This record gives sequence, structure tokens and C-alpha cells, in this order.
Amino acid sequence: MDTDSPPWTTTDSKILVEDRWIRLRADRLRTAAGLEIAPWYVLDYPEWCAVVALTGDDRLVMVRQWRHGAQSWSLELPGGVMDREDAGPIAAARRELLEETGYGGGEWTYLYAGHANPAIQTNRLHIVLATGVRLVAPATPEPTELISVETPPVAEVLAGLRRGLIGQSMHVGAICVGLAAAGRISLEAAA
Repeated sequence: MDTDSPPWTTTDSKILVEDRWIRLRADRLRTAAGLEIAPWYVLDYPEWCAVVALTGDDRLVMVRQWRHGAQSWSLELPGGVMDREDAGPIAAARRELLEETGYGGGEWTYLYAGHANPAIQTNRLHIVLATGVRLVAPATPEPTELISVETPPVAEVLAGLRRGLIGQSMHVGAICVGLAAAGRISLEAAA
């Protein structure tokens, strides 16, 4: 299998919806065997960031907020859309953490970027680790955000992962990688 070039050719693309948050397009594709796939819907979103923020007393700074698509309250990592004014993922993560929770300070490390849903979305989620954060200001979430700040112990979050405590699946992976980078857990396979 040739993994150096795309196996499909885009023969047509139409923008169906476009605003400041999302662009939905319908692509017409042709496989190497000549089969047509149409429409193939693609969502163009801006890049996102999320921060695995650990306090000095081994707590994870999290937010609980209403998620209309899921019709539920969701316990998540702080984060959001990376603004054009942000100098990069760490700057965006610092801004989001401060806005949503009032936490800041500490040491910051960029971990990785992964595609949110590579089958149909173009954006990536950038994961940042912040250790030794502390409450430095009142939270100032956007007017449309209903957020409560929670700081559960790391052990409680880890135990809760198996029970679905964190419903945002991208954040589950981010928490595991972040806690491993902070030396709190090991992702090494047992021999």
C-alpha cells in the first residue's frame, strides 16, 4: 500500500455552510479504482487547545460545562478555540485556562497535536501540560459559557476514567499523556 499519496482524488468541492465557527463542504471523490464517493462531508474547524493543568497538591484543574450537542453537563479539561492573536498552543492554553478557571502560573510544556476526527474534520487538538498552577484571578468565562471549576485529585480522575467520568474522549487521551509527561503515571507496556 502506498501511504505517501492520497488514494482518493477530489473531483469537485462545494461549500454548504460557512461562518466564523465552521465550514461544511461536500466533496466528490474518485478512488484509484475509479469508484465515485459523493458526497463526502468535511468539517473545517479552527485549531483547538486543551490544557492538562496540575496544582501543587496533585489536583487536576477541570471545568464542568453544558454541551448542547450531547445534551449533558460534561467534565472536561479547560481549553477551546485557538485565536489568531494567540502566539501558539501554549499561549492559547494559558489564555483559556485563565479565562475559564482563574488558574495560571506554573511550568508549561507543549505535548502534541492530534486530529479531532480525521475522517471528517480538518482541525487538530493541541495538548499542553501545565504543572504547579494556582488560582491567580477570578474566572472570566465568555457570556455563553456556563462553567463550574472543579479540582479533583488526580487519583480520583484516574479511577473515574474507567467509569466514564470524562465524557470528552479526546480529553481522556490528553489526560493520560499529560499525566505520563508529568511523571504521575506510566504508559510503558508491562514486559
